[in-house]
Amino acid sequence: MEKDPGWELYRSFLAVLREGSLSGAARTLGLTQPTISRHVKELEITLGTSLFTRAQDGLRPTTAGRAIEPHAQAMAAAAATLVRTISSNEALPRAVVRIAASEIVATEVLPPILTEFRTGHPEIIIELSVSDRAEDLLRRDSDIAVRMTRPKQATLVARRIGQVTLGLYAHRRYLGEHGRPHSMHDLTQHALIGFDREGVSIRALRQLGMNLRRDDFALRTDSHVAQLAAIRAGFGIGICQTAVARRDPALVRLLPNEFSLSLQVWIAMHEDLRSSSPMRAVFEHLAAALSGYVRARGLAQQSPI
Repeated sequence: MEKDPGWELYRSFLAVLREGSLSGAARTLGLTQPTISRHVKELEITLGTSLFTRAQDGLRPTTAGRAIEPHAQAMAAAAATLVRTISSNEALPRAVVRIAASEIVATEVLPPILTEFRTGHPEIIIELSVSDRAEDLLRRDSDIAVRMTRPKQATLVARRIGQVTLGLYAHRRYLGEHGRPHSMHDLTQHALIGFDREGVSIRALRQLGMNLRRDDFALRTDSHVAQLAAIRAGFGIGICQTAVARRDPALVRLLPNEFSLSLQVWIAMHEDLRSSSPMRAVFEHLAAALSGYVRARGLAQQSPI
């Protein structure tokens, strides 16, 4: 390889890979199609291999294209981290902190917490990455993560906040129309709201005596927000955090003695970010506010950092 390809070549490569066409990549990057084509061709010449083949439905990556994809993705993540790190420098007027959280935490728990933080720190911009998958803090997909499992990486600063309880809930309107189950067996006679793909959640339900399959759910979705919306709409019976459900007096907890799940709440960030005042400010505010969130319901308190 005579020279190192510039980042712009890899950025165009990833856009073509994502969009499946030169025109689509050009639209997403705000460049012209000839420019994208030139970037891909230059990258292929520099690497000495073809990265795409033409197909009826667009461009498909070659074996070499697939092989370099994770490395190009790592470059993209590093570039985004560079921007966030520089913007978090105390000498600059605006800092950016990216928080990763699950759907329910991001939509039901964090908004008032972040609103309170904004009042005291208007100079810090918050980016909220909403996903139920665990983002990689080591690759800097995000700066701070709120997780429902204990982080395992040794290079992370992690604090256990406490735990939240999950229970079975239904809207009063649904119970008025269909009656209230008096045992776990009675649930088979009701419209259950559950998951589209079998995973940890369904296995946990089976451990509690609910031998459920995908076909047993009247509404299937892997989105916890969509499940909660269906419960609130009176569609049927589903699982919800008790702390979230208590905010709505129309939601009724069912079979609390027979069904109760607990999830740990952790907050984590990369240890390299501890020296950043904006990162630390967000971390400490989240830790304190989330601790209050779980303590207010009589749950476990946080442990020291």
